[in-house]
Amino acid sequence: MVITVSPIPAVNVATVPQRSPLRYPGGKTWLIPHIRVWLHSMKRPRLLVEPFAGGGIVSLTAVMENLADESLMVELDKDVAAFWKAALNYGPELANRISSFTLTRDSVVQLSCQRPTDVVEHGFRTLVLNRTRRGGVLAHGASFTRKGENGAGISSRWYPNTLIRRLRAIAAVAPRITFHETDGMQMLASLLGQPHHDVVLFVDPPYTGGGGKRAGKRLYAHNDIDHARLFSMLAESNANFLMTYDRSLEIESLIESYKFHAVQVMMKSGHHALLPELVITRYPAFSQGISLV
Repeated sequence: MVITVSPIPAVNVATVPQRSPLRYPGGKTWLIPHIRVWLHSMKRPRLLVEPFAGGGIVSLTAVMENLADESLMVELDKDVAAFWKAALNYGPELANRISSFTLTRDSVVQLSCQRPTDVVEHGFRTLVLNRTRRGGVLAHGASFTRKGENGAGISSRWYPNTLIRRLRAIAAVAPRITFHETDGMQMLASLLGQPHHDVVLFVDPPYTGGGGKRAGKRLYAHNDIDHARLFSMLAESNANFLMTYDRSLEIESLIESYKFHAVQVMMKSGHHALLPELVITRYPAFSQGISLV
């Protein structure tokens, strides 16, 4: 299958506003220029739906940059869901927990062993573990950061003032964001059966399978999905969507079968290897680049 290289390169994440407090494996900050072009190519949607929200960067960008009126974030992982419930509904309380917390290895280990008693405590626990574990991985068995930035170890990604500023920015747009803790596939099945001329979808399933999301099994608590069903549901609807996947024969075959459009973006892994990421849409959204087979 011939897939063109996107004329929009993957950007250095430092050049894009960092809006999410979470460090998320497979995060999509690099994709923000594509998201902007895609959303500018249409009449501003009433609602952007992110059925596999994760770090939520696309939803946050859409509402903060007024690329969509509102967003709906959906997440199944109970820890990540607790963070978003706390951030969107109890931002000041969550910020207070951050400002009063003294981060040491002992305090983080103690927190990780505690059973949260409410959503703020649960959301705070998620945030601390996300910022102190290697790569932001929350899956069971993930290890704490050892060396970190500048040898700062476990505290190298803990920036209380920065996190509080991001939470305040989220609180400012929270009335325009709805969050549901549920299965993204179930939400899509329900949503796609309704009229949605002013609704768009950003679909980034953080799962593994025969070809997509290779690292999903070790990074995510929920790591299995029926890829063929996902493509079929989108094809049977008339939804305008943007979807991302690792490039693989399985995904290429599905793109070709349903006559979707795709461009390729070369991503650099944590080990500096170049990996192809596919940006898939129903309609052509990006001007043609270099052809690859």
